[in-house]
Amino acid sequence: MKHPTISYLCNVQYGPGSREDLTGLLSQLNITRPLLVTDEGIMAAGIPDQLPAKSTALFSGIESNPSEESVLAGLDAYRANDCDGIIALGGGSPIDCAKCISLLATHEGTLESYAFAYGGHLKITANKPPLIAIPTTAGTGTEVGRAGLVTMSSGSKLAIVSAHLYPDWSICDAELTLGLPPSLTAATGMDAVSHCIETYCSPRYNPVADAIAIDGLVRAVNNIRSAYRDGTNIEARCEMMMAATQGALSFAKGLGAVHAVSHPLGALKDRRLHHGTLNAVLMPHVIRFNVGTIESRINDMTNALGIPSGADSFCTFLNQLLDDLELPHSLGDMGVIDSDLSHIPEAALIDHCAATNPREMTLENTAQLLRDSL
Repeated sequence: MKHPTISYLCNVQYGPGSREDLTGLLSQLNITRPLLVTDEGIMAAGIPDQLPAKSTALFSGIESNPSEESVLAGLDAYRANDCDGIIALGGGSPIDCAKCISLLATHEGTLESYAFAYGGHLKITANKPPLIAIPTTAGTGTEVGRAGLVTMSSGSKLAIVSAHLYPDWSICDAELTLGLPPSLTAATGMDAVSHCIETYCSPRYNPVADAIAIDGLVRAVNNIRSAYRDGTNIEARCEMMMAATQGALSFAKGLGAVHAVSHPLGALKDRRLHHGTLNAVLMPHVIRFNVGTIESRINDMTNALGIPSGADSFCTFLNQLLDDLELPHSLGDMGVIDSDLSHIPEAALIDHCAATNPREMTLENTAQLLRDSL
């Protein structure tokens, strides 16, 4: 291959121009009739035209925070065109949707029956069509993740999680992020920041993930403002894409309350809340929520960032970052109202991320966290 290969649970072609490797990867995986899974925004931006290989079929009917209906429509397109593999192009929504299309192409039953919350991960096997993920944002890291987040027909936003859902290959070409507007650069970049912070604070033992998370946090913080202010800065874009990859490589260790709460909030159909912005808003509040159990971890992060130690200093730093990126500070700033929150604590507790929050989450303290964040 022309570009560097990184192998850590999955394979990544990394660097500007690495999309050139797509043709070779399709051949390597014996994909001759790929379905391109993307969204209308990606289509309008002309990004598919930048790929060296053309797809047999196209599915672009994916909304932000993908739904089970989108997955099923994509599955119909896959089968109707007799496809034998998938190319996922876009942010977290198209890639998560593509993972679930790949799953249902060979697994019977409803998508919800495979949700981690219901033990569905035990039914997922390696028997699925090959998937190549090509991110066009630097944030979710789902191109190197084992989960797909989907809002089910029941209204619940649930995770489909399995080691078998890792894409077979990913192509992280920062040139594909050059047209990302500042608002999405900020929101997706803060998603990467939240992954690194929550991973490092997870109580599970995984020093390898910890090391990746700390490096990713510093890398993201040092470059997100530059990428936000000048979208053509390819060096900053490359660094943000690597930080996003690092955040997702590390979060196999587990996330926490930020994501446990943001997942059901993202399922509020009337609000259309961006996942990365939610995580950015919630992060300082969750730091304070967990502060009694993560003092040493906070000090490790502040030391790495070169700022004064302690939770107050760290939260002040994060809030200043929100200001610099023109992001909101509260759920209320995002349009959330008190009546939206009634079912969120219960939904957060069954989310797979709740289990690895450093402080035990209960209905009562999660409700208080939400009130503090409002």
